[in-house]
Amino acid sequence: MNRGVITAVARPVASVGVMLLVYYRLPMDQPEDGYTVLRLVCGLLLVVAVLWWQVRLIQRSARPFWQGVQALALAVSLFLLVFAQACFLLERHDPGSFSSALSRTDALYFVVTVFATVGFGDIVPVSPLARVVVTVQMLSNLLFFGVALKVVLMAVRRTG
Repeated sequence: MNRGVITAVARPVASVGVMLLVYYRLPMDQPEDGYTVLRLVCGLLLVVAVLWWQVRLIQRSARPFWQGVQALALAVSLFLLVFAQACFLLERHDPGSFSSALSRTDALYFVVTVFATVGFGDIVPVSPLARVVVTVQMLSNLLFFGVALKVVLMAVRRTG
């Protein structure tokens, strides 16, 4: 197998692994300070910045297709982790916001089922604020996936 392909696969796997480690180790025990929504907005701005940075890397890459794969893996993972953190914090600071208490793993599972539009129904938003957050995620899913995919594909085509 080509060394460049191995690197192109290993790098996003390692990046996602590091992001998961940070998600699980990040202290989220602080008392509610009213900044949860600000954290969500800052996290989404970080996703946009990472996507912009990745497009720049695609444009400079000798292997734009594989750089595009890496870009999508990184951006989608970060996007999901931002919403998982928001759901986890919401349930932690307002117990009963979801149909069951959410651990970090439960929050990540829930966010992925919403992103994948599977919606098993085992965890559902109950409080009005939780429903607003999940609605924002659903709309952001459509916008993010469409825009991210288009931007990355355009960068790959232009470079390749």
